[in-house]
Amino acid sequence: KAKSGKVLEVTLKKPAVYFPSLTTFMVTFPLRKDIVEKYKDRWTDPGNIVTNGPFKLWKWEHEYKLELTANKDYYGEKVKIDWIKMYVVGENNTALTLYETGDLDMVSIPPLAVNYYKKSKEYINTPQLRGYYYGFNIRKKPVDDMRVRRAFSMAIDRKRITDVLKGGEIPASSWIPKGMFGYNENIGLKFNPEEARRLLAEAGYSSGKGFPEVNITFNTDAENKLIAENVQSQLKENLNINVKLDNQEWKVYLKTLKTKPPEIFRLGWGADYPDPDNFMNLFTSSSGNNNTDWVNPEYDRLIAMGAGTKDRALRLKIYDDAQKILCEEDVPIMPLFVASQNLLVKKYIKGFKPNAMDILYLKKVAVEK
Repeated sequence: KAKSGKVLEVTLKKPAVYFPSLTTFMVTFPLRKDIVEKYKDRWTDPGNIVTNGPFKLWKWEHEYKLELTANKDYYGEKVKIDWIKMYVVGENNTALTLYETGDLDMVSIPPLAVNYYKKSKEYINTPQLRGYYYGFNIRKKPVDDMRVRRAFSMAIDRKRITDVLKGGEIPASSWIPKGMFGYNENIGLKFNPEEARRLLAEAGYSSGKGFPEVNITFNTDAENKLIAENVQSQLKENLNINVKLDNQEWKVYLKTLKTKPPEIFRLGWGADYPDPDNFMNLFTSSSGNNNTDWVNPEYDRLIAMGAGTKDRALRLKIYDDAQKILCEEDVPIMPLFVASQNLLVKKYIKGFKPNAMDILYLKKVAVEK
């Protein structure tokens, strides 16, 4: 409810101590209702859209580029650059070539290319609030047995994965990422191949004998393939299990996850807002992002309690307890690492500060050639 021209009153349906953080997410940005109603599906087109930031949309060539220009009506400090061109480049190598030839001033580089550029003065690495994990479809055998899921998680040395990627990723056995409230490096199943083999034998697959064929499915990407091959190798080495790898194009993959989730699948999550609720609520029974088909009423209860608890110490304990259920006991997911952002930025670009949310802030950026 608008209390005045500058005051908005929000009444919550349930407690959410993270609400101030939520207001930084784009879904809370103000929109002109009359503009949306007037232009309908075309309200985001240049010339139609009305925004209140330091830049405004000048041109949008879909699947090719966006052009932003300084917003002369911006209420804050005048920006130092008048024009920004943002290109949509499908291939990483093409983007890097454009950077090398001077056609781009800033570019994201894939982890596999980091080793080549990491000594450059233009290279910037920033750990992200972004986790990478393997999920289990707990309705499918043999991963319907939590002993098997625990065995898989304990058979994987996460550091071997990050050592291969070389992109500054941080090995992780817990789900709340490093740098966020609630992170606890002591939670999660650590690498323990001996215990993994014991659990697998207890589940009826001593030395991997009789273990049925399972697939690790991932969306087509060089990094995803490298990770899957590493996990495949470690499962063979530590559990004597053979798994098949199946890669799918992104749109096909998303449909697969929604209609027929495989035994094991890869996904990731980046923070929409900097609060553990944004990560932990993914795996509640009502979450549309929970592709594991896992339901745990106690987990649901803890996540609801955590959302409304103001006391930081108590809230921390709640998330510790919830993470133990998620990553040590039921294990519907197997966290692997926390991602990093790797950029190349020309030295004449001043005032640019990367951040763990992977949000591009350009308000204070200047070009000094």
